[in-house]
Amino acid sequence: MQVTAGLVGLPNVGKSTLFNALTKSSVPAENYPFCTIDPHVAITFVPDERLAILKNFYKSSKIIPATMKFVDIAGLVKGAARGEGLGNQFLANIREVDLIIHVIRCFEDQDIIRNDALDPLGDFEIITTELILRDIESITKRNAKREGLLKQARNNPQELAALEREEKTLTTVLAALNSSDIATVQRFHNSPDIPRDLLLSSKNYLIVANMGEAEINPQAYHNNEHYRALIARFGKDRVIPLSARLEQELSLLEEAEAQEMMNLLGIPTPSLNHLIAAAYRQLNQITFFTCGPQEVHAWPIPQGITIRQAAGEIHTDLQKGFICAEITAYADTATVKTESQLKSEGKIRTEGQDYIVQDGDIVHIRFNV
Repeated sequence: MQVTAGLVGLPNVGKSTLFNALTKSSVPAENYPFCTIDPHVAITFVPDERLAILKNFYKSSKIIPATMKFVDIAGLVKGAARGEGLGNQFLANIREVDLIIHVIRCFEDQDIIRNDALDPLGDFEIITTELILRDIESITKRNAKREGLLKQARNNPQELAALEREEKTLTTVLAALNSSDIATVQRFHNSPDIPRDLLLSSKNYLIVANMGEAEINPQAYHNNEHYRALIARFGKDRVIPLSARLEQELSLLEEAEAQEMMNLLGIPTPSLNHLIAAAYRQLNQITFFTCGPQEVHAWPIPQGITIRQAAGEIHTDLQKGFICAEITAYADTATVKTESQLKSEGKIRTEGQDYIVQDGDIVHIRFNV
């Protein structure tokens, strides 16, 4: 199940530079290229050190990592909710993504055109306000439509009850929107009581603190006042420091040259890897594996789904004809040397259709269609 993250930001914050880095970079472990599927969409591989280890363990010919989709969303200006600039396109694209990544510039640069003072928190508020304004408009239109829906459902008690729950929920959401209480709005993301994808400001989000190249190590960026302000407001788990310009430069180098440059800068891995991993976690994605001599395949799924549902991610026939699954914990592969030892030591167990898949599970589906 591929998830989608959308890069958003005001003009000249480094959003397109970061997207260019995503489209040109590669995962160091296997040198897989990122893939641009159109000028504004890129498929990226999710870094996972377990893949190389499993490939060696199962003597597999290749590995297939989990993937994420990144979208470079049209630039935003004040008034987007009223359709100004590319506002309608921007808001339509936001509706399609699972995660919003706010790209916010945290460094001064005399070569970057800006009409006012550098204000990362203010930049975030501009974008959030436009989402709130569109959500208020959407709820207003939905409320106007509900009167007709109530008349149509007057002889259907279930529909009437659902519309009443919707009205109560949207009243709460509207009050939160009017007070810019995004935390409350987010509690109703994908609520069964309101139309799906009605709200934009309820979507989960990360913040990229775009730093100058000289600041991209812990000793430097922790002293950046704008980064500290973002951490104080949103917390460390939601703020990813990186230099979009540096990441783009690294993406253009051969692997050995990129590693040499990172060594000189004191950077163990590309910051893009941290961003991709953080986006994956923020969306509550986990990974299970199918392993064999041909390939080790990483499959991304939402946390909390059953093994039968997960089987459907591999192929619908596996879900339809599911009998059982043989499960091995990834950690158990470190305690033995061969797959036969896993079997002889009882580390491969059989689970039924209601088993909840855990991150790192190695799965073999038994089915009959």
